[in-house]
Amino acid sequence: MFAKRLKLLRKRRNMSMKEVADHVGVAKSTYAGYESGYRQPTLETIQSIAKKLSTTSDYLLGLTEEFDPAQQNTNAREFLNYTQLHWDGVPLEEEDLQLIRQLLERVVRDRSHTQ
Repeated sequence: MFAKRLKLLRKRRNMSMKEVADHVGVAKSTYAGYESGYRQPTLETIQSIAKKLSTTSDYLLGLTEEFDPAQQNTNAREFLNYTQLHWDGVPLEEEDLQLIRQLLERVVRDRSHTQ
């Protein structure tokens, strides 16, 4: 997934392999290996590539579908519908998420009554 997303996003951003490779500080052939899946970059390199491509490491690694950080969904109601949410590595169960939803609904309801 990483290699495919890397190549697609680089092309979407109209950048050459050499341009990204130079930013990251690797040879063009090394970067080409990242896009082909033959080589695996370090975490620091992934972060550098993400910065150059105006995306997030999470997108490149397949942890999110949002490739443009500016377009990330900030609606808490929709965010709580994502599966595999966690709190500092501790998975949140559906019952946990339901409690969070109820709490937020109450906060919003109370706020609308006071305004």
